[in-house]
Amino acid sequence: MIDRDPIPDGSAVDDTATDDTALDDTALEVIASSLPELGPLDVHALYKLRVDVFVAEQDCPYAEIDDVDADPGTTHLLARTTDGAIVATLRVFGSDAGDGVMHIGRVCTTPAWRGRGIAARLIRRGLVLCRDRPVEIGAQAYLERWYEQFGFARCGPDYLDGRIPHLPMRRDLLG
Repeated sequence: MIDRDPIPDGSAVDDTATDDTALDDTALEVIASSLPELGPLDVHALYKLRVDVFVAEQDCPYAEIDDVDADPGTTHLLARTTDGAIVATLRVFGSDAGDGVMHIGRVCTTPAWRGRGIAARLIRRGLVLCRDRPVEIGAQAYLERWYEQFGFARCGPDYLDGRIPHLPMRRDLLG
């Protein structure tokens, strides 16, 4: 079942904002869905956005589409404009190890929509989907402080993913 949630209107700010109103005057809708529940044009737009950002813009040629996308336990969050354009996305999925750890990944926003708090909204929504379970991410190193605002902490050494410096981060339950 596709779950829809509007993102309220607001004023533009940078991506460090966590306020839901940190958007311009165009309302966005957040869709939470498994891959099979999305229409073919949404799947195309999702993959196009990720390839445009991760492969073309960041110059990391690799197989961006993987089996995690189609796994029945993966939920894709898409931020869509009122005219239907997908401007941001991420995915949430469980660990193959069966340890209850959740993962958030493939967080990206189209360049024209960056700096408006959209990724922050998607991260918060992804954390809600993870409920009370620990969450791990492989963050681009320059975003370490940005992810800290959501309760993530470094949990290992830096590494290269393609040619991009990354670091592992984890968010555990408090108390």
